[in-house]
This record gives sequence, C-alpha cells and structure tokens, in this order.
Amino acid sequence: MTDHDDPAELAHVLEAQERRLVFDSFGYEDAWRLGSLFVDTARQRELPIVVDIRYGAQQLFHAALPGSSADNDGWVERKRRVVERYGHSSYLVGTRFRARGTTFEGSSKLPEDAYAAHGGSFPLRVGGAGTGVIGTVTVSGLPQEVDHAFVVEVLEQFLGQPSASAR
Repeated sequence: MTDHDDPAELAHVLEAQERRLVFDSFGYEDAWRLGSLFVDTARQRELPIVVDIRYGAQQLFHAALPGSSADNDGWVERKRRVVERYGHSSYLVGTRFRARGTTFEGSSKLPEDAYAAHGGSFPLRVGGAGTGVIGTVTVSGLPQEVDHAFVVEVLEQFLGQPSASAR
C-alpha cells in the first residue's frame, strides 16, 4: 500500500479498495478457502497473526499462528465491531476521524475496550444492489497498516485482482 501522509488522501485509497474487493458470492467453502490462503501466506512469511472470518454473526474461520496471543483475539473482536457498526474497514474508519483532525477514541463516544478503529478488519461484500456488508475478515498481530495491507493483498489474490501497486 502506498504511504500517505495526508489522511484524506489515504481515505480515498481505502475507499477504492472497498469498492473493488467485492465477492460474486460468499459461503462456508469460500470462508475455508480464504482463511486457508491467509494461513498459508502468513506461514510462508512467519507472521505471528490471528485470522478471523465471519459471515454475519457466525464465525466461519479462526486460526492463531505461532507468536500470536490471546491479546490478538481481543484486537480482532474490537476491530470487527468497528466494521459491523460503520460498514467500512477499521482502518478507513480511523483514517476518516484523523482526516477530520480528531481521533476515533476521542470522538466516537464508543468504549475503547469494545471498539478499535485500527487497521486489520475488512468488510466482506457480495456484488449486487443493496447487499451491504455480509461479514468480516480480520487479522491481528502486526502494525495496523501492515495488518490492513496484508488483508488487502490476500483478498486481491483470492479474487484474482492485480495488486493496486501493480497498476
């Protein structure tokens, strides 16, 4: 992902990612294949992460890799709740607050022990009018911008899209 000093510019990049990373359909088998791709890629790179995939309220995939901890599970929950509440990636939500010259923690009025607008949770959408967010994929264990970039990279690979940096 491109390094952006301007939060408003970064927000535009993150919004574009959400518009293009949309599934034709998504179900149990897709969650297993996507989760397995996350785990395989993370293992190759020896990333100490937790991966979580939800369809609505149901957890369809969860894996904790060596070096991760129960704290990462807590971060997954907090970031996932941001996506469910706002309908956008946790990184985009936090970036939008920064673009307005404030912070999520200072302005959202949501409890910090339940919500975290840090990078790593991404909305799952299925194409078609009015479908909206049908689930989430969340990674925790790396710096927030790296968590987010890893999610985007694996989604691009799964959906057969070239990475944004390749365009």
